[in-house]
Order: sequence, then C-alpha cells, then structure tokens
Amino acid sequence: MAFNFGGAKTTASVAPLFGGFGTTTTSAPSTGECSYPGFTFGGFGQTTTSAPTFGFGTATTSAPAFGAALGGLGATTFGGFGAQQQQKPGIFAQPTSTQNNVLLNTATALSMPTVFNDERDAVLARWNQLQAFWGTGKGYFNGTAPPVEFTSENHFCRFKAVGYSCIPSARDEDGLVALDFNKKDQDVRNAQQQLVETLHKILGSKPTHSVNVESVRPLPGDKSEVIIYIIERNPNGTSRRIAASELFNFLNQNHVKTQLTQLGVVNMVAKTTLTAAQIKQLTDTPPAGIDPLIWEQAKKDNPDPQRLIPVPMIGFGELHRRLKLQEYQTKQHQGRLDAIAGNITGIQGNMSTMQSKIQQYRRKLQELSHRSLEVLIRQEAYRKSGYAIQADEEQLRVQLEAIQVELNAPMQFKGRLNELMSQIRMQQMPSGRAEERYSMEATMQEELRQHLKQQQEGLTHLIGIIKDDMEDLKVIEQGLAEVTQHHRR
Repeated sequence: MAFNFGGAKTTASVAPLFGGFGTTTTSAPSTGECSYPGFTFGGFGQTTTSAPTFGFGTATTSAPAFGAALGGLGATTFGGFGAQQQQKPGIFAQPTSTQNNVLLNTATALSMPTVFNDERDAVLARWNQLQAFWGTGKGYFNGTAPPVEFTSENHFCRFKAVGYSCIPSARDEDGLVALDFNKKDQDVRNAQQQLVETLHKILGSKPTHSVNVESVRPLPGDKSEVIIYIIERNPNGTSRRIAASELFNFLNQNHVKTQLTQLGVVNMVAKTTLTAAQIKQLTDTPPAGIDPLIWEQAKKDNPDPQRLIPVPMIGFGELHRRLKLQEYQTKQHQGRLDAIAGNITGIQGNMSTMQSKIQQYRRKLQELSHRSLEVLIRQEAYRKSGYAIQADEEQLRVQLEAIQVELNAPMQFKGRLNELMSQIRMQQMPSGRAEERYSMEATMQEELRQHLKQQQEGLTHLIGIIKDDMEDLKVIEQGLAEVTQHHRR
C-alpha cells in the first residue's frame, strides 16, 4: 500500500521504500515478513502493460552498466545509484501552489459554487458535498472553470479507516528487492534461469555481478512475487550483497523500468526495514485525508507497536484489496497447517512403530541377559569344579537356604502364596460348571515335570535292581538243584 494520499509524493530520503511508478500497488507481504496484508511500499502502477507472452528475453539491454553509468563502480562501493532521480516532495511536505488551488476550488465547490448565481447553487453545493463524502464524481463550482475531480483521496471522503501492517524485518544490507510479475508462480519457476539471465543483462552484464533468486511465491490474481539480490565479487576474492536501496534506485530509473515492464513486472518493492526516525515521521503526522483524532486513536490501539504500524485504508477498493489479501494469506496458513498436521500424523505413526520395536528389543535384551547369566553360571561352576567351597560361597549358601526356609514356612510366605493361588483358581473357575479347571504357571509346570521325571527315574532304577536280584535268585536255585542231584548219586 503506497503512502501517497491526496496526490502527494514521497521524499528522496525514503525513496528505497516509497518510490515507484504510481500510487497504488496490489502486492501482498513478502515471505519472511509478517503476514499482514496490504503493507508494501511504492512500486509500479497498475496502468503498465505487460508483454503478451512470458518471454524474459524480450527486454532490451540498452541500459548503462549497473553502477558504471551512474558515477562509476568501485571495488566495494556503488557510484551514483539513482543519481538521475529528482527530489520529490513527501507526504509531509508543504503544499505547493497547485495543491493550494485544488483545495481552494474544492472548498468553493462544497460551500459557494457560482454556476447559476441563484438558489440552484445551494442545491449544487449539497450535491458536491455528497459526492465528496462518497469519494467519486465531479464538483462544478464555476461556469468557466473545469470541475473538481472527487476521489477517495480527498480530505472530505468519509469512507476511510485505519488498519495495521507489519513492519518489514529485512535489513538494507540483505539487498532483497521484490519484483511482482503478472504471471503465475509456476510459469516464473519454469523460466527462472531465463529471468536471471535477462536481469543480468539489464544490470549491464558485468562479470563481477551475479543475480540470485531468494524465493518465488504466488500472489492473488494469478500473480507472483520474485525476491532477488545481487552479489558483487571483488578482485581480492571477497564478496558482498548490493544494498537493497541501491539496487532499488537503479531499477527504478525510467529506462530500466521500461525493460522490467516488458518482462511483466507490475510492482517493485525494496525489502528494507524502517528506521526509528522514519517510523516516527510516519506516525507523528496523520496522512492526507485522515482525521488527526482518528490517527491518534489508531496509534493508541496498535496491538504491537514494535512490529505493526498504522496504515490508512481509503475507499472500498482498498478495503476489498486488503480483504482479498487476508483471505489469500489465510489459505496459505491453512495449507501450512494441513501440511504440519500431515507431518504430525506421520510422526505419530513412526512413534508407534518405534515403541513396538523398543518393546521387542527389551524382550530380546531380557532373553539375552538370561542366557548370558546361564552361561556365566555354567562357566563359574566349571571353573570352581574340584575346589572346596569358599567362605563367601558358604555364606551365600546359608543365605539362600534361609530364604528357602522362609518361603517353605507354612504360616508365612508359602501360606500366603497358597491363598493367592486358591483365589486365582476360584476366579478362573467358569460359572455354572461343577468341575474345577486349574491352570499352572510355566515355572510350576516345569518344577512338576522335573519332580515326576525324578520319580520315573527312581522307579526305573528300582525295577532294574529287582531284575538283577531275580537273576541272582535263579542262579542260586540252579546251584542248589545241582548239589542235591550230586548227593543223591
């Protein structure tokens, strides 16, 4: 939004921020700045015509070299950027004689027109007042003089308000300049290399300068914003960015603006922050056509004076433009929120997978720990085989036996464990059935299996002893039978 109200122009001291072709812009805030719409400084007017096709190579290159034709370009300084620019009165400058005449004619049209020289002039004055309040139309005040054009910038227009826009945060040393194209962002990206080469030619095709694109983003109305900066490489190997104000002043020359217009550029903005003096100058004096009381109240109602600055909104067109920019920015924020939500969903899925893997690895670690403990036990038993029990081992054995006695005591832990097992069995018993169903833990089943195995081995050993004894008895019986037969003979 250009700060040009009531036909006033800006001063050269803030030309990098407020200079430009016309008085109205349609660009949104740049990426990296605050997302409050409507705060752009100066630039090309909307009455410029663009090239019929998106060809960046159509611009001529008859402009002088970047900095060379403006006083010479040294190793680290630029000579005479914007030297051909003329001093322009600012919005806070004293009104000229032409402006005084316009104000006088406007006051005459609203109070004492002399067109008919009768009572009809009073009706005409009322009609002129209505047109001035509305901000459109022509006010006739004299039969021989041309009428006064009423626009929304006139001091009597009632359709005015004050909004807030974000103060740019980029420094002048960053060298960022935004070029708004009447092309879609995808078309600009497809021809980005051609655009860089064409801009390099416009800047004089100097080998020490390189054009770089910071970002490309879409704007409402099938437009796009391209933020560029220039890097200067010195013979000693160092490099630096050209200041945004110097680059803006060079691109804002008439012969350079013509070439940029042929490329489809409709607006140009230097992405530089405001100094404390500039902010004070903007806020201390109300813009043309804004009531001082309203302006002071807007300054008091500023929600964040460190980041926001009050800007006037004059007419329905400006209000509609800011509304469109706000809707566009809201869509951009919603798209970003949707992307973040998708990322969060993906991260949550990955987190669930990682948690399951962690549980799996914990079980595996526990299993490996048990196996390692078994190996250590067997290795220690093999190492201590053949040695007498040492004192610490005897003490450990006594402690283990004491623990075993406590666990087997009927009135202590064993009784409590049996009671808990009975309660568990009662809970696991299905209702409506007379028979009981028991379930054992794996450790108890293993202990029972070992006990039964030992019993089976004992029975097998006893059977073997009985068989051996039976064979011995048979041998004794045979010996006794032979002795008896021998005595009979």
